[in-house]
Amino acid sequence: MSLRLRGPCLLALLAVPLTAALPGWWIAFPKVPVLASRFRQESDSAVFGKMAREGSLLLGRGGKLKVTYDSGLTVTSDGRHLVQYDPDTRTAQRIELARAVQDFPLLGILLDPARIATLYRAESLGGDAVRLVPRSPEVPALKATGRKGLLHTLEWTDPTGAHQRLELLDAKTLPPPGPGAFKPQVPAGTRWATPNG
Repeated sequence: MSLRLRGPCLLALLAVPLTAALPGWWIAFPKVPVLASRFRQESDSAVFGKMAREGSLLLGRGGKLKVTYDSGLTVTSDGRHLVQYDPDTRTAQRIELARAVQDFPLLGILLDPARIATLYRAESLGGDAVRLVPRSPEVPALKATGRKGLLHTLEWTDPTGAHQRLELLDAKTLPPPGPGAFKPQVPAGTRWATPNG
């Protein structure tokens, strides 16, 4: 009788380290002070087909973000508000960061990696890959990979059924930038799509 119990117990003990062995880059990700990279954003939709855009991003702790698409569109967060500026239409909009994260939960992962554990359960897929299983139906499942100790790709299916992929092309950590790095640059004469812009 005791021999029958020992076998399954030993297997259960051996399985614990295997399921908990998340890659080192993933464990370090929430503590990265500043992350900078060129990126490629791809979307594959049954409605719109395949689209791709490139640009650069700068991520800082405390909800700070600056995304500059090669087209000129910028998205900037100073930790309190998110501002999007489109030079083609000379329009901008500002929304509270908390509302933006509520509307786009994936944004919260980049702006506040410490929130990941409240939104997802992380599972190792082996190597440098991680599956993020959502804790609520409002956020999509994710697959993340790392490269050279930093985040490399995020992949998910959005609510429209489109497959989305964000690839950081040359991710690197930087010392904290000056206070103006995350200040929105909106030219005079811009039309604000939100009141009191």
